[in-house]
Amino acid sequence: MTPVSLRTLWISDLHLGNKDCKAHYLLDFLNRHTAETIVLVGDIVDFHAMKSSRHWPESHSQVLALLLKRAHEGCRLVYIPGNHDAAVRDFFNFDFGKIEVRSRFERITTSGKRIIAVHGDEFDNAVCHSRMTEIAGYVGYDFLLFLNRWWSVLRRKCGFSYWSLASYIKLRVQSANVAIERFEKAAVQFARRRGADAIVCGHIHHPDMKSLGGTLYLNDGDWIENCTALVEQHEGTLQLLRWTEKTHLLMETDAFAVPNEVLGKRGKSGTEAA
Repeated sequence: MTPVSLRTLWISDLHLGNKDCKAHYLLDFLNRHTAETIVLVGDIVDFHAMKSSRHWPESHSQVLALLLKRAHEGCRLVYIPGNHDAAVRDFFNFDFGKIEVRSRFERITTSGKRIIAVHGDEFDNAVCHSRMTEIAGYVGYDFLLFLNRWWSVLRRKCGFSYWSLASYIKLRVQSANVAIERFEKAAVQFARRRGADAIVCGHIHHPDMKSLGGTLYLNDGDWIENCTALVEQHEGTLQLLRWTEKTHLLMETDAFAVPNEVLGKRGKSGTEAA
């Protein structure tokens, strides 16, 4: 099967090294898609989880090997470290050959719109959690992932496809919805201060695509709960994809797309900025 060609691919929160990483779905997605630019929007390797658990199956090594292979084949590979792989932030602007390590990354669409990507832990203060609430949140989330893990095993044995129990429960907790809303507002304000038309984040494991006051908020989700990726087609259409046994398009916008007839006349366009 010929891989689908994309202009840009944003993925984050892979959490390689964490027992809840859905590396087999991610490998299938990466094998079926190629991109001119791949932006890794943080929490690629979960150093936090690896401190307490030695979990590194072959599939996690295969993910890294495939990403490096794509880089050596000519794909631009940009790595924006997150809070779970924050140690990589010590190497901003270092020359790793085929990997660019950046604090944030701007992509210019075919129609000249600026999309800025950051992991999103920069906005944690805006969510305004107390320290005790933060700790309780971590404990509760770990329990949700525990339930999700065994729920997935049960569904698989019964012949059903993957479905995130953790996401279902989390979005029915009022405090979680309030935190997500505050996060989104902080992200959009960050984008506006920098003159960007859109912002891509990860961090909160909640894939979404929406316009907030004229600025496009894009969250590429994660590969712990949702198995989602944000893609830019060559004409500029943005799509949010879920990739499990039953893959489907979650959301789509052509807000930044260039009509095919215009693109055909002007050819490839767009520049990137660090």
